[in-house]
Amino acid sequence: MTTLDDILNAPAPASEWILAQDCAETGLHPDDIRAEMLRRIREMRDSIQRGLSSDAKSITGMVGWNAKGLWDAPDVLGAPVLKRVQAYAMAVNEENARMGRIVAAPTAGSAGTIPGALIGVADHLGIPDEQLVNPMILAAGIGKAISKRMFISGAAGGCQAEIGSSAAMAAAAIVELMGGTPRAAVHAASMALMNTIGLVCDPVGGYVEVPCVSRNAFYAVHAVSAAQLALAQLESFIPPDEVLGAMASVGRMMPAALRETADGGLAQTPTGLAVTARMEGKKDGEGPGGMIELPLA
Repeated sequence: MTTLDDILNAPAPASEWILAQDCAETGLHPDDIRAEMLRRIREMRDSIQRGLSSDAKSITGMVGWNAKGLWDAPDVLGAPVLKRVQAYAMAVNEENARMGRIVAAPTAGSAGTIPGALIGVADHLGIPDEQLVNPMILAAGIGKAISKRMFISGAAGGCQAEIGSSAAMAAAAIVELMGGTPRAAVHAASMALMNTIGLVCDPVGGYVEVPCVSRNAFYAVHAVSAAQLALAQLESFIPPDEVLGAMASVGRMMPAALRETADGGLAQTPTGLAVTARMEGKKDGEGPGGMIELPLA
């Protein structure tokens, strides 16, 4: 089983080591894997472009205009990479909410984080898609290592398992894109994970829309931040595999109400409950009534 520490100690570039491991396991030719990865990058880019150009509402009407609205708005902070990363991430997740074609990375609910962060940074710097293949292979290797230690679904481990994993994958990919070492890439992933521990999965009405769309925007920036710290040679104080173990442990301890059931968090606010009732065709007052109070111990 490949661990984060294995990737950390791999010869540079880490993506080539991961590719060799995958070829040995699957019997596939490296060129075939690279070609498939480039195809998926282009699918990600297509979903970004569709999302940025559309303000069509999602099935529930809760989202659909956010990515285009941000993309078309003035950059009042003078932070073009920040705006691009956020808009790209939301574009993908709003396409998902419209039932458009996206690449689950590693899940549909977290599909905007990697394209938002990696493609956003690459476009900001004028880096072509062909140079994103190896970083994406590294991202896949990081995701595989994470999945061997914990589930990557919100239903199993909370949103930390989905968005935390995607942010870790994106952070590592950006480090490799910028010429960082395997050690720096894995520490970027570790910092992205450690600062996501405990994040609940609380989709309003059970739909992957609120807070999922904006959460991808926030955690795409989170991934960029982790990469920037690691490229400056900052490291996670807790070793990467121990961080992953801690996240898995927290996921197991998390109440079911906070794991994609829509029985806690934002889903149980008055507005969240009203939306849920409307989606279920209920009249006002017929839905469930108020916040769920969880035991303290």
